[in-house]
Amino acid sequence: MSGTLRWGILGPGFISTAQTADLLGNGFAVTAVASRSAASARQFADRFGISNAYGSYAELVGDPDVDIVYVGTPHSFHYAHARLALEAGKHVLVEKAFTVTAEQAAILVDLAESSGLVVLEAMWTRFLPHMVRLREIIAAGTIGEVRTLIADHNQKLPTDPEHRMNNPALAGGALLDLGIYPVSFAWDLFGEPASVQATSSPTVTGVDRQTSVVLSYDGGAQALLQFALDTAGPNAAVVIGTEGWVALDRVWYSPTGFTVYDRAGRVIERFEDSVPARGMQFQAAELERLVEQGKTAGDILPPRETVGIMQTLDEIRRQIGLGYPPDIMKV
Repeated sequence: MSGTLRWGILGPGFISTAQTADLLGNGFAVTAVASRSAASARQFADRFGISNAYGSYAELVGDPDVDIVYVGTPHSFHYAHARLALEAGKHVLVEKAFTVTAEQAAILVDLAESSGLVVLEAMWTRFLPHMVRLREIIAAGTIGEVRTLIADHNQKLPTDPEHRMNNPALAGGALLDLGIYPVSFAWDLFGEPASVQATSSPTVTGVDRQTSVVLSYDGGAQALLQFALDTAGPNAAVVIGTEGWVALDRVWYSPTGFTVYDRAGRVIERFEDSVPARGMQFQAAELERLVEQGKTAGDILPPRETVGIMQTLDEIRRQIGLGYPPDIMKV
C-alpha cells in the first residue's frame, strides 16, 4: 500500500466489514463510507474511525478525497454501483461475483479501460500466499502436466426465502456466491474451457441449491467442481498432475496450507500459511500497485479474464435453467 491512495466503502455490510478491517489493519487509508441509510453509514464510520459517512452512493463517488471505491453490495447491484463509481472517475474493487452477466462485466471493463481506470474483481483467493506458491510449483513443473482440478464449496446457509442467497431478485443461489470460487480457480489453472457441462437441483424459491460442473479443456484437462448452499462440506481441493499432486487443506479458498506429493505419494513440500486477519489486503495491494504503475490490468486476474469467467457462469446458468428477473440483468 502507498499510504496516499484513499479508499471509500460502498455498502457497509458483512463483506465490507471484513474488507475494511483488513485495509485499516494493514496500513491502507479509508476516508469514507456510504449506505442508503445515513445512520448505517455513520455507525460503520464510527466503528472504524472513518472521517466521512454518506447517506447516498452518489455522495461517496463524488468525494474528491476518495480515489478507490470498494463495492461491497449484493452482486445484483454490482453493475450499477461499479458503473456509478467508474463514471465518477474512481478506480473500483468490485466484490465477486463481479456482475450478474458477462454483458454487464464487459461494459464495466470497457468503461474502465477507456477511462484509464482500474476495475478489479475482488476474488481475494487469487492473491493469497498459498495460491501464489501453488502457481510457482505448477510453473516449475513439480507435479508435471496439470490434468485435473477437483474443488468444492459447500456451506450451510440460512433457509429464509427472503435471504439474498435464496432470493432470485437478488441473483441468489449457489452459483454466483459459492460457485464463482471453484470456477475462478479452474480459470486460473487452465484458462477458458472448451466445453461446459452442468447439472443442478433447485431450492423452493427457484435458485440453484446444489450444482455440479465439469469443465473440459483442449489438451484433455478437466475441472470437476461442486457447490451447494444447504450442506456444509470439506471445502477442499486437489490439483493433479502427471508427476504428482497438490492437496489443498480446507478451506482452500481462504488462507490455508497445502501438501505437495510426488507420483509415488511421497511428500515433497509442505506449505503453511500464516496470513494476518482474513487476507483481503492482498487484493487491495494489487489494485494500488496497478494504479501507481499506471496500468489497468495485471497478470493475476486481468479484467478480461473476469469477463471470461462471467461467460462461463452464464453458460452454467443457461444449462441449469437458472433465471433472474430482467431488471437485475439489464445494462
